[in-house]
Amino acid sequence: MYTVYGIPNCDTVKKVFTWLDKHKIPYDFHDYKKSGISATVLKKWSMQVGWENFLNKRSTTWRELDAATQASVTNEKTAIALLIQHTSAIKRPVIEKDGKVIAIGFDEARYKEVFLK
Repeated sequence: MYTVYGIPNCDTVKKVFTWLDKHKIPYDFHDYKKSGISATVLKKWSMQVGWENFLNKRSTTWRELDAATQASVTNEKTAIALLIQHTSAIKRPVIEKDGKVIAIGFDEARYKEVFLK
């Protein structure tokens, strides 16, 4: 079973739900806003793909942070601390299967490779 991590009102997450449903791919949804995200999960993702790959510096949340806070995010530890408090700064969605990050964001060509093999 896949787990889709994100927030339900995100357009990209909605697009992913539509794509997965269309292809009859079952998934569970983990809403960062309601359920939060643990340091353990973020550390696991960081070990697999690097914290830089799921920190969304283009997000409104990131852009609204003061320059000092942004500048303080220089390593995994500081990134994880920030993302626990500001979950909307996590790229969306992150999709896992069996504890392994399968995809970040939405790229239809990549999804076809990963989910329709």
